[in-house]
Amino acid sequence: MQMLTGKRIVLTGGTGFVGGHLLPKLVQAEADVHCIVRSSSDTSRLPPEVKTHVCDLASGAGLKEALDHCDVFIHMAALLFGSGFQAYLENNGTSAQRLCQALAEIAHPPKRVILLSSMAASGPDASEQGASDGCLPRPVSAYGWSKLFVERTFQAHFQGELIILRPGIIYGSGDRGLLPVFQGAKHGFAVSPGFGRSFPVSCIHAQDMAEALICALHAQAHGIYHVSDGQRYSMDSFCQAICQALGRKAHIFHIPLPIMAVTAACATFWARLRACLSRDKSAKAPNWNLDKYREAREAGWVCDSSRLSRDTDFRARLSLAQGMQESVEGYRKRGWL
Repeated sequence: MQMLTGKRIVLTGGTGFVGGHLLPKLVQAEADVHCIVRSSSDTSRLPPEVKTHVCDLASGAGLKEALDHCDVFIHMAALLFGSGFQAYLENNGTSAQRLCQALAEIAHPPKRVILLSSMAASGPDASEQGASDGCLPRPVSAYGWSKLFVERTFQAHFQGELIILRPGIIYGSGDRGLLPVFQGAKHGFAVSPGFGRSFPVSCIHAQDMAEALICALHAQAHGIYHVSDGQRYSMDSFCQAICQALGRKAHIFHIPLPIMAVTAACATFWARLRACLSRDKSAKAPNWNLDKYREAREAGWVCDSSRLSRDTDFRARLSLAQGMQESVEGYRKRGWL
């Protein structure tokens, strides 16, 4: 961690889920931490040592001032649940373009940029080994295509060292994306997509994801890395771990894909109808929608994170059981469960 002492690190997504686990580690390492935030961002949970810069990722306003003279830039902000391809590309794609434009125009750009991408950019893989860092990307969802677009934008415009991290499922306290799954498990039931299949996945706890982001600062790090805790889980075992952390007996329902498609279509249609009737263009899409169904209908999402471990000595510290326990405790502390 001595390598971070005094380093000026600027990041987006600091007020988000993973940011909540990363910022305390950066502060503890005595880095000079700066967060790019929106005017509407809730900064109440940021460590007091963190400095904020109010910017507009859509227009680019304020970005050059925030990014100039930084040693490292970490881009984590992203739209996770969108109403369709246009929403994802407008949000994630535009942000990437504005950031790259600002990086090209400042006098002292960072020497290294780290992108928190997603395995969704690689595409599904249910093989025993999982997706490798050199795999040919084949996204199946709008979210995945938008993340790949962000990667390609930075690769085309940023002239310094670029590290891209593609994690599997990230879970932990503060995550609203998986909150409905935990809420269902609280009542003893969970859902696995498809009938008669295991749906294998790779995952990583947010604390370990934060460690992976810090490891990406090591001099040996380069290129694209998939990130996971190194294990392969069936969706049944993933959900069982949630129920066990909640002290509930797991009842896992394997829903046929056609039924899941109908529920996703209904949820998406209802959300769009409400947004249309209320004329609220900023209305959020539901966590379960057609785009997430496109990912759920695949055979599995497994990745190989061994190269990150070889290059940087990264090791996941939390087991699935420990990670789920931390998640439950964090949710309860915030009153979400």
